[in-house]
Amino acid sequence: MLVWTIISVAILALIAAGSVVIAMRLDNSDDLPRGIPPQPAAITVNPQIQPVVATAPEPTPEGVRRAIARDVRAPELGEFTGQISDSLTGAILWSDDPATPRTPASNTKILTAAAALLALPHDKRLDTTVVAGPNGQVILKGAGDPTLSAQPTGTDTFYTDAPRIADLAAQIRKSGTTVTSVAVDTSAFSGPTMEQTWDRQDIAGGDIAPIESLMVDGARTDRLNEYSPRSAQPAEAAGAALATALGVTTVVTTTTAPSTGQVIASVKSAPLVTRVNDMMRYSDNVLAETLSLELSVARGGPATIAGGVDAVESVLREKGFDLTGVTLRDASGLSYANKVPAALLDKLMAAASGPAQPLMRPMLDGLPVAGGTGTLADRFDPTTNPGAGWVRAKTGTLTGVSSLTGIVQTVDGRVLSFALMSGGTSPADARPALDDVAGDLRECGCR
Repeated sequence: MLVWTIISVAILALIAAGSVVIAMRLDNSDDLPRGIPPQPAAITVNPQIQPVVATAPEPTPEGVRRAIARDVRAPELGEFTGQISDSLTGAILWSDDPATPRTPASNTKILTAAAALLALPHDKRLDTTVVAGPNGQVILKGAGDPTLSAQPTGTDTFYTDAPRIADLAAQIRKSGTTVTSVAVDTSAFSGPTMEQTWDRQDIAGGDIAPIESLMVDGARTDRLNEYSPRSAQPAEAAGAALATALGVTTVVTTTTAPSTGQVIASVKSAPLVTRVNDMMRYSDNVLAETLSLELSVARGGPATIAGGVDAVESVLREKGFDLTGVTLRDASGLSYANKVPAALLDKLMAAASGPAQPLMRPMLDGLPVAGGTGTLADRFDPTTNPGAGWVRAKTGTLTGVSSLTGIVQTVDGRVLSFALMSGGTSPADARPALDDVAGDLRECGCR
């Protein structure tokens, strides 16, 4: 059964209702003339997932073409390819050169999310541990969870339900261990920590960090800032955070925890589904790369960036997706060398939103809501674009590259999937043009 969320609509409704309630409360009801009814209760909304009926009118290719005819010709789209499908039937309703491989930017994360959800238990968690070392040393051993947070207990964390350094420190103190120094163990990952097509300037730019098996807050130096610069030495920063929590001033060193060492503290990551959705919502490159390595290790492959890419591709092929024309150098989309056809992106989104691959369906929950959340929070102006609140999509942006892949419910209640890829123009110009095409699909019955 197809599912659709009205949470985004609820968000928009609350915004509108809130302004009305505020205005009403400016007046003192005690000063109103007698006979005026009392102020009504504030409007409340109950966000929930509701099924989309399978009997909604079926769109036609002709209807879709008419709906988008003007906006797909916008010069701001530059070199434009795409595909639109009916999620229920999988029928392709419109396409323009969909087999041509294009640089997908962060739409690459759709492949990563799909593979992880198809091949890993959705409730899978990662354990970050502390092992007792010699002479009062404690060894912080990473397992590939970049969501571990250095935020104090009781404060917000960037990632959802993140484990905390503070909890590890509390367990260490409770164990009675007298700590003299802190070391870090990053042996869970191997190989280069940066893909060779990445630019190291993107570390300070906030787009990536060296992919080590131990880090805190995704290696952000400003822990709650989505766009914060990242640390060039994530594991060392994580060790320093534990040392600070324990009041230890010794310089952090790197070592390998003894296999027979006593585990004196441990914390668990959020479930896989939660981490996948955080990756999608915030387009987090670090989380994408670590998820792909987690997938590779679970399948008996190497804990390397290249191994993660191989694992993503292998899972998708095994599940019947056509990867003709696909070239991946990473799992996040940071590399310009990645190439993915629009046809594959649309097929993945149709499979997630239709009956073909129910294991992929949780991916939809992480898709940003147009005009409401994540990387679409400041797009789809609700006063001009009917897709606001109804489109859920993954964005992708690099210099000269803009892509948008997602789902939309038409006014007739039919869910359509789409993949739209633009190149050769400024993202500042291309993104509104892509949003217009997606908005056209919301407004049309497409019959």
